[in-house]
Amino acid sequence: MQQKFYKYQGTGNDFVMIDNRQQMFDKNNTKLVAELCDRRFGIGADGLILLENHNDYDFKMVYYNSDGNESTMCGNGGRCLVAFAKQLGVIEDKAIFEAVDGVHHADINEDIVKLHMQDVSGILKAKSYTFLDTGSPHHVQFEEAIDNFEIKNKGAEIRYGDLYKSQGGSNINFVKKVNENTFRLRTYERGVEDETLSCGTGATATAIAMHYIGETEKNHIVIKVEGGELEVCFDVENDNYTNVRLIGSAKYVYEGLI
Repeated sequence: MQQKFYKYQGTGNDFVMIDNRQQMFDKNNTKLVAELCDRRFGIGADGLILLENHNDYDFKMVYYNSDGNESTMCGNGGRCLVAFAKQLGVIEDKAIFEAVDGVHHADINEDIVKLHMQDVSGILKAKSYTFLDTGSPHHVQFEEAIDNFEIKNKGAEIRYGDLYKSQGGSNINFVKKVNENTFRLRTYERGVEDETLSCGTGATATAIAMHYIGETEKNHIVIKVEGGELEVCFDVENDNYTNVRLIGSAKYVYEGLI
């Protein structure tokens, strides 16, 4: 059986996209998803995303990590899916779609996608880290020596450690402050079990965490990831973060049959 696929990337966070409006893809075949995401024997990607029909919105997003398991929200994946929907002619310059964490609105102008994320509250500030959920769980901590830091080893140690064992692990973000509204970010993603060049929900979590703990008073923050640059904007009142937007490029790479 041949499968048509499309490849997209958002600041280096790459995804296999499949048009599943006809429900032809075997959604329960985790082995197949993992094989398609494999960088040596498959297409290669951090995740696989299905675009499906929705009765009330423009489309539905179904997201899988590269390990083959359906997962929590992926911000860069959502942005890339909006670009994919535009390529398919499903939308023009605006989208409303349902993901695992609820309904999202988005705008697209050329290759820049502005994705509205869910509101964020209930942030935990600990001595050495901040924890919050931006559609996916995120641990955020400072790391001054971020360039040479062993992200994979240290990230895995925290992800599989006692701190998050009871909730199935967390994504782990290491941050360095550049200036008042700019931060460097490197992320270990659960489900990929390695560092990715960018993480959209991680960038969102980092921006909000930095504001929450008083490292910045800005509500428009630049996050420099390994694969480029993302922007996060939000409104805040009484520690509730609303109108959260994740902004960055989402680019078509290629398409093919496998």
